[in-house]
Amino acid sequence: MTYKIIRHDKEYDEITDQSFTTYDEAYDLLEEIYSDVCCSDADYGDRPYYEIIKVVK
Repeated sequence: MTYKIIRHDKEYDEITDQSFTTYDEAYDLLEEIYSDVCCSDADYGDRPYYEIIKVVK
């Protein structure tokens, strides 16, 4: 199975170019990216919103 990370704004970047063999690998990358953002003071307008999807071949 293959998983990809997509952006909700349909843009592409170095994160969306990657493929992952497990959901957990993709999740771990997003967790690393967002780990420095505290929910109470986050300005999500400055960051794209990502979603993990399963690629069906």
